[in-house]
Amino acid sequence: MPLSSSDSVQQLQHIISSGFAAGQLEKISLSKYKGNETGLEKIQIRTVYLKDQPMLSLVYRYQTRDITKNYTLSDALAEIIRQLDAGFKQVNVKTTSTEYQLMISKKGKPLLTQQASLQSGQNDMPPQNSPQPGTLHNRAKQRYVEQSRPFLQQLGVTDQQGQIIPAMSRKWKQINKFVEIFANAVAQTQLEQHESISVVDFGSGKGYLTFAVHDFIVQQLHKTAEVTGVELRDELVQFCNRVADTVDAQGMTFYQGDVRSFNPGSGSSEAPLCPDARRESSSSKVDVMIALHACDIATDYALHTGIRLNASVIMCAPCCHKEIRPQLKMPGLLQPMLQYGVHLGQQAEMLTDSMRALLLEANGYETKVFEFVALEHTRKNKMILAKKKQQSAKKQADILQKVQALKQFYGIEKQSLEELLGENNG
Repeated sequence: MPLSSSDSVQQLQHIISSGFAAGQLEKISLSKYKGNETGLEKIQIRTVYLKDQPMLSLVYRYQTRDITKNYTLSDALAEIIRQLDAGFKQVNVKTTSTEYQLMISKKGKPLLTQQASLQSGQNDMPPQNSPQPGTLHNRAKQRYVEQSRPFLQQLGVTDQQGQIIPAMSRKWKQINKFVEIFANAVAQTQLEQHESISVVDFGSGKGYLTFAVHDFIVQQLHKTAEVTGVELRDELVQFCNRVADTVDAQGMTFYQGDVRSFNPGSGSSEAPLCPDARRESSSSKVDVMIALHACDIATDYALHTGIRLNASVIMCAPCCHKEIRPQLKMPGLLQPMLQYGVHLGQQAEMLTDSMRALLLEANGYETKVFEFVALEHTRKNKMILAKKKQQSAKKQADILQKVQALKQFYGIEKQSLEELLGENNG
């Protein structure tokens, strides 16, 4: 007798259908694979909303890669049955009230059991009455990066069992916090509605955040990702490209260079960008520009690149504030405070990043400056986050006047981002 005809499988289909219709279906997993498809280990299923329509997203997890496919309810049920026939021996279904497990015996007989009730007072019936679809998603804690993802093992964040390596626990927290900020910015700028999201990460290093962003776009948003990491150290570029090949990260590439040599228009770093070349490539579009810990004025070049390419989101963590400090002329009122070197350095850092934020606002961005991770994880914990937003000409002029007032108060003659923006408008 085919599996689809058995009472247990039909009852499981009814449980899934009822939970899906009621918005109470949390997750489904197929495991204990004994089939012939090389590398396939499990299938994980959850509800997603595409163009406001609920669907079931199936993630086929292989040893070195994942494949995601979205199905209507009826097609998903048919695919589950097909996969049971193909070799999966266990299905677990979790709703808001109950967990169910279907096991296929060695003789091919399915047995459905109900696990412990998740809420008191629930009976054995599949869920019938429930909150409106979508409310469960809003209540559940969002997980932005799954600990089991293959790239984490390749980068040395997790071990072969998928457990976080103790020495990498701080890096793991940084990754999650960064992707949370990225996800919120993408949602607020409506990039989620795009079929493809393009990202350039300047100073990508070993690629922890670059891979995490790519993974979030593909696995969580179910979009095509075009992610480019740009890094000066060629050995890290080669390493990251090998990892991208190993985990089959489609649309992900690493280039050797920096923000001043990488040409977004051509997708290479073979030739430096002179001012004329910067203007000529301004038609290139990048949705998100990332630059973490770009030293001193490299941060200004990165911000200028994001503005020039009309990026919807700019994420920047400044580092090594050297340009402004030697220019600072201590105003008389502040001299008793700024005579101490540590205070002078802090003032120069605060002034630099304030001017950068204001210049972003004057160029059509809503800007925030905040600590994105605790100091215990990294001293370089400040982020400038800018999201594209229409600004009136009057407001832009008012902001530029504030920049000039700050320069005059502190005796600042040169600030690189301001010069780059003026050069671009010249």
